[in-house]
Amino acid sequence: MKNYDIVISGGRIIDPDSGMDSVRNLAISNGKIAEISLSELSAEETIDAAGNVVCPGFIDLHCHPQDTEIFEVQARDGVTTTLELEVGTGDISEFYSRWKGNAAVNYGASIGHIPVRMKVMDDPGTFLPSGDAGRREATDREIQEMKTLIREGLDLGALAVGFGLDYTRGATRWEVIEMFKVAAEYEASCHVHLRGKGHKEPSNSIEALEEVLAVAAITGAPLHVVHLNSTGMRAVPQLLEMISGARERGLDVTTECYPYTAGMTKIESALFDEGWQDHYGIDYEQLMRPDTGEYLNANSFAKYREEGGWVIAFSTPEVSMSAAVQSPLTIIATDSIIENGKGHPRTAGSYTKVLGDYVRTKGELELSEAISKMTIMPARRLENRAPDFRQKGRVKVGADADLAVFNPDTVIDQSTYTDPTKPPIGMNHVIVNGIPVVANGRLEPGAYPGKGIYAKLKGE
Repeated sequence: MKNYDIVISGGRIIDPDSGMDSVRNLAISNGKIAEISLSELSAEETIDAAGNVVCPGFIDLHCHPQDTEIFEVQARDGVTTTLELEVGTGDISEFYSRWKGNAAVNYGASIGHIPVRMKVMDDPGTFLPSGDAGRREATDREIQEMKTLIREGLDLGALAVGFGLDYTRGATRWEVIEMFKVAAEYEASCHVHLRGKGHKEPSNSIEALEEVLAVAAITGAPLHVVHLNSTGMRAVPQLLEMISGARERGLDVTTECYPYTAGMTKIESALFDEGWQDHYGIDYEQLMRPDTGEYLNANSFAKYREEGGWVIAFSTPEVSMSAAVQSPLTIIATDSIIENGKGHPRTAGSYTKVLGDYVRTKGELELSEAISKMTIMPARRLENRAPDFRQKGRVKVGADADLAVFNPDTVIDQSTYTDPTKPPIGMNHVIVNGIPVVANGRLEPGAYPGKGIYAKLKGE
């Protein structure tokens, strides 16, 4: 009998790629799944998974890592790969070198239109624009500079091209077409925060989705629409119908959601320019500071708008949230961000909330459907440009040993808007590249097996 590194024994293996759903023993060796068997297997370490589900680790297409804490918070929610694909980065080399050897989970990034535009326009903002990059139309020379920087990022292995068009409202329709053209050259998906919100015209989410569907059709670039729930709000059903129609007619378009009715963004951003109440369908009292738990009024809004910082907006109706989570079109992603222990509970609880709330309690999703949304669907979104993803999101011999082991009868999120990093219940073991990072529900100290995932380079 072979002696493997780790054996996970007696777990219910659910593989969304092959459709396997049965009790098996699984062996790990050298960071890969080495054997899946009904027979007893031997290893230096054995994890008893009786009564637990064993499935691929979750792949988050939408995270905003500010420090290593976020990787550990996400790992406890079953995440094994987390990716900054919406805002992205303006410096691919710096992004990957920053996290090398410091990440509990795998990581990767897009080259981002937002940071590139900020660099070209010398915007004083840090994460999001606070000056010209948010509101000024680019010159022809600046557009060419942006295209050059995006090409450089893609040449260095960026996984995709990121866009936050609601934060860069000064970007003309033609500028967006020019950026998509570059993405199309590299067969890189464009991960887009739409330019508009909600259902109320003008500048609503329906019009905004029309814009990028048209750009994808014009250029041939694959399109991924981020956080459909918090952008669409009351218009979520209409947006899903639009995406379905586009796919039926041959467009390569996908989308994502997170299972919360509140979003979070920077209060100083263009999203809160005059008229935001109409587009959001809310007022000051539906805004909350995550660092203090304070709900705002006109005076505090004006004060914090000048100071800057994060704000949580309770703006998505529950019926729209359920429509987004249940749709076969939607990948589950988080839009994660935590700073100094404060932020949105989606960072620590998105996946376990879906498993515990939408699968077990509400019965709105089958378990296999939910796992597919968290694993194989995001892997397939990226695997053409980044072939490493063909070995992720799957439980098969030879695949990367990125695995989540959870109790389907107890798994549930515990994070809240005032305690956003509180770990979930029932996510018992998480393994990244064959190394346990969560064991018996607890983080393994000093476990940093996460690797940077790059796209294939031209000529490879």
